[in-house]
Amino acid sequence: MESDNVQPRGVRPLDGVLVVDVSSFLAGPFCSTQLAEFGADVIKIELPKIGDALRRFGSITECGDSLPWLSECRNKKSVTLDLRKPEGAEILKDLVRRADVLVENFQPGTLEGWGLGWDELKDINERLIMVRISGYGQTGPYRGRPGFGRIGNAFGGLSFLAGYPDRPPVTPGSATIPDYMAGLYGAIGTLLALRARDLTGRGQMIDIGLYEPIFRILDELAPSYQLNGYVRQRMGPGTVNVVPHSHYPTRDGRWIAIACTSDKIFARLAEAMGEPELAGADRWGPLANRERDRAEVDAHVSAWTGRQDRDEVLATCERFQVPCGPVYSIDEIFEDPQYKARGNIAYVRDERIGELAIPNVVPRLSDTPGGIDSLGPRLGAHNDEILRRMLGLSEARMAELAAAGVI
Repeated sequence: MESDNVQPRGVRPLDGVLVVDVSSFLAGPFCSTQLAEFGADVIKIELPKIGDALRRFGSITECGDSLPWLSECRNKKSVTLDLRKPEGAEILKDLVRRADVLVENFQPGTLEGWGLGWDELKDINERLIMVRISGYGQTGPYRGRPGFGRIGNAFGGLSFLAGYPDRPPVTPGSATIPDYMAGLYGAIGTLLALRARDLTGRGQMIDIGLYEPIFRILDELAPSYQLNGYVRQRMGPGTVNVVPHSHYPTRDGRWIAIACTSDKIFARLAEAMGEPELAGADRWGPLANRERDRAEVDAHVSAWTGRQDRDEVLATCERFQVPCGPVYSIDEIFEDPQYKARGNIAYVRDERIGELAIPNVVPRLSDTPGGIDSLGPRLGAHNDEILRRMLGLSEARMAELAAAGVI
């Protein structure tokens, strides 16, 4: 099931690390997926007969699982287990005794109610690292509130900035950005905790609220408000503190992104437009003047790009070293030579669905790269491997647990 453009399985940085993933939907699973891509052995725990909600989110394929599931739960082993039942909780504890990492994203207090909270699990395995992702984190007055990506975008401050000033806030790119960001920070936290464990011999708990990674990436928003009382408003495709720095239309009905982050770069753009005088000290050369005349500057650049096709504008900007890029739709991404040269799209073959194109592994390591070994697994596909062979449950005991709805 290897990708055509991913290196064959070799040594990976997290080989030998055992991760138990009891999370659902996206934030927690994305955290453990990144660990799996780099060698961790990830056991995905799912409810018997129901499975993770991600299996039913998005476009459903002929094999019964969704495209997000197949892509974002790659490289994992699926085991069915009902943690709400005492027998299921005991089996999870048995896995925890062997595990390096446990990932969860239930509402705070849920696992504690099943006897599976941090205090209980760290007593079972003092080297355990527990990643906990929830809407608002494990502490604070909102800890018990449910949270989803859209709420993380809104509460984190990003949604307020997305859209035009005279229109309602819009979804900034995707409602799932906080899930992906929280999963990313969860993976980073895991790596830090593994390193700390090398030094101390002890595991620890990693606590992330969905909104926190969003708030973390809002550049100068917080210090600017604290120092100056400035509340940034929606600016459409524009960007505060730099002009022109937006999306501009082209003659062929497409769009191009241009980023002039300094006076020097704007001077290059003025040369590219054949109007070097625009970068004079008495015109738009200084940033302060461009900020003052933001609408006029953007209109002038739009008029220039609008007289040419997108590829013409790209070629001119490249010649004058003006940062620019096409505003791509997904079909254009599939045809772009840079994406192809970098292998950014992996084509993975699976017996249930055939070949599927999914985003490739990031980051790119020169000596011990990650890889995609398989798509998201069939529900309970690894029950026998994990429960019988790893934990030593007999076939008779497994039959009993299945009859009781535990597995």
